Amino acid sequence: MSKKHIEECVRTSLEGYLRDLRGTEPDGMYNMMVNVVEKPLLEVVMHHADNNQSKAAQWLGLNRNTLRKKLLEHKLIK
Repeated sequence: MSKKHIEECVRTSLEGYLRDLRGTEPDGMYNMMVNVVEKPLLEVVMHHADNNQSKAAQWLGLNRNTLRKKLLEHKLIK
């Protein structure tokens, strides 16, 4: 799957979201999108990195402490 395909999936989902609002103005879309994309991103990367936080952090281009904080925020670790 290419980056372009992922972008198109996000674009299509956003268009559907806005259409489903039926004219109601959205609020807080940026934070909503970050949260709905970040959690599955972390889940998939952690799975493929065999739950190795150092490896996952490297793949994501994050500091390991930042990754750990995000994993805690999304309740993916205790």
